[in-house]
Parts: sequence; C-alpha cells; structure tokens
Amino acid sequence: MSVALRNAQRVVPVRRAQLRRAVCVLRAALGASRFDVGVVCAGNGLMRRLNGAYRQRSEPTDVLSFPFHQVAAGELPRPRCRDEYNLGDIFLGVEYIHQQCRATGEDFDSVLAVTAAHGLCHLLGYQHNTKHEWQQMYQKEVEILEDLNRLTGASLRPLTASLF
Repeated sequence: MSVALRNAQRVVPVRRAQLRRAVCVLRAALGASRFDVGVVCAGNGLMRRLNGAYRQRSEPTDVLSFPFHQVAAGELPRPRCRDEYNLGDIFLGVEYIHQQCRATGEDFDSVLAVTAAHGLCHLLGYQHNTKHEWQQMYQKEVEILEDLNRLTGASLRPLTASLF
C-alpha cells in the first residue's frame, strides 16, 4: 500500500524520498505494510492550529497523529473493506523539529525519522500518558528503529528516553 507524503510548508527543506523510505520501513516493521498512511510535513502555524483544535494547546509541536482506526496498543486494524486499509495521518512539525535540532545540534533527518516512528506508533494505539504506556511505546519504537538502523546503517533511538 502507499505512503502519501505532502510537504505543506516552505520554511525547511525536506528530503521527501528519504523520509518516505523511512516511513515504509517503519510501517513494515510494525507489520502494517498493507495499510496506507498519510504524512504531512507542516510548519509551525498549521501545527499550532491543529494542536489547539485537537489538544487544546495553542503552540506548535513535533508530531500529531490522527488514527483512522481505534485499536489497542500494538494491534493491527481489522478492515472490513478496501477503503479501510488506512492507518491514518501523521503531521510532522518540521519547522518545530528543525528549530529544536538547531538548538541541540542533532541531525534533522534523523530526528524526523524518529519522530515519524513515534507518530506511526500512535496510529497503532500506543500512548504515553502513564509510565506503563510509555514503556510499551518506547520498547516498540526501539524495535522498529532497529529495523530501520539495520537497513540504513544509522543508530537511531527514540527521543522520549527520559519521559518518566
């Protein structure tokens, strides 16, 4: 199935082919290759509006995920028809991520891939509202990033190592 990637901002150059490949590998690592996923690279304005509308926080953020199905952590959706083979949409706050990377010295493309992994996990029901949920999600992120690392030679790790 497909990864629909749209760059809805002009502030930060995005290597779309590299990001698309990463999302495809991560989706496969989650066992969800049969499902479509949408990825939108967004600027701070759009992320602020979405974050305000859906999370009541009027500030930009790094990632927002909008699942098509409601599933328990780690479960794959059970579509009833072809139109339901959709995981949902991930909005990557590339301007926000870029600003953070400039402040910390981290590699933007690496952080973008890790943030996409985080968003994909959210589409499959993983959350991080409690320590137990965070541990589950963190472990899944480690697992799927290891697959990406094997294929790319990178050494990516989840960004939320010290959340709890």
